[in-house]
Amino acid sequence: MAPTVPVTGVAGDTPGQDPIPGLVGFAAVLRHAGLPITTDRVSAFLSALDCLDVTSRQQTYWAGRLTLCSDPDDIPRYDAAFDAWFTPPGRNRTPVRNERPPPPPKLASLMPTNGREGGDEQTEHGPEIRATASGTEVLRHRDLGELSPAEREHLRRLLALLRPEPPTRTSRRRRPRRHGEADPGRTLRAALRNQGELRELRRRDRSRRPRRLVLLIDVSGSMEPYADALLRFAHVVVRRSPGAVEAFTLGTRLTRVTRELRLRDPERALRAAGRAIPDWSGGTRLGEALRAFLDRWGQRGAARRAVVVIFSDGWERGEPDLLGQQMQRLRRLAYRLIWVNPHAGKEGYAPVQGGIVAVLPYLDQLLAGHSLATLEKLLKVVRDA
Repeated sequence: MAPTVPVTGVAGDTPGQDPIPGLVGFAAVLRHAGLPITTDRVSAFLSALDCLDVTSRQQTYWAGRLTLCSDPDDIPRYDAAFDAWFTPPGRNRTPVRNERPPPPPKLASLMPTNGREGGDEQTEHGPEIRATASGTEVLRHRDLGELSPAEREHLRRLLALLRPEPPTRTSRRRRPRRHGEADPGRTLRAALRNQGELRELRRRDRSRRPRRLVLLIDVSGSMEPYADALLRFAHVVVRRSPGAVEAFTLGTRLTRVTRELRLRDPERALRAAGRAIPDWSGGTRLGEALRAFLDRWGQRGAARRAVVVIFSDGWERGEPDLLGQQMQRLRRLAYRLIWVNPHAGKEGYAPVQGGIVAVLPYLDQLLAGHSLATLEKLLKVVRDA
């Protein structure tokens, strides 16, 4: 390196004036070239060189570029000044900076993609970078009935990550609280411990307990593409609050699967539920199944003041009038009545099925349930109930 070589052909060089030698002179040349070189930048440049090998051309280059350049537009002028100042006469000017193009951005996708998806395309102006959503985000909005085997395996892992919060209700028991009504007993006992002096007013308020949640899942032939994912969803909810959640399947008959879904391993739980369900992918008789639920379970306490969620597309082979009558009975028992229809979130859907028309007057909400995102929305609705 030749730090005292005078500058030739650098913008800002004043004719008739001797250039300043050394590294400070290089900073002066950059200032004449239009770079905003301040005293603190020069000091940082010199401090950086104290920690590096000043005889290394590459280290000197990067020390100056990182401390003296404040804008990407300064880099071409910095390169020209550096080559002119540090290149001895008679030698070819070779760039120090690494000219290799930066590596393309890597998109970590958990879904199988082809060779063009998510990559960069070369254009006349350079690589075109396209921002794409991650595989997980795309899968959250995919229809559960149209997933490939690999996507279904990924969905199972995403369902296992859900942390549902059960709905709560106020209890008759009162617990010590900072805010609420006065607690005479605790206040007097505290005063007795202080020789009868009343120093603090103790308070109490009603505690909160989990509200019962009932899941009724249609496993008929029309719901077969969604039944597996919905049962796995029910397994997550049951495992989160085993004592407050009841799960049943609807088809040509009613089947209670709460005990099977309480198993820790989801695969064992689904296999046990599959053995217990005799009408998988059969017909749909929602009215008769709901009547069996109300006669055996609902009026005996399972549905009283509970949040009831029914997963079904509303296709009824029985009498819609019977379904409407049973929904009216259920409406009088339940605290909230939510119907989840996998087709409700699709474009152009209209509630014209006989079963949906019969139950609409008794519902609190009709929600979509065709994707993981809609199931997450359902968990929020149930929690806020």
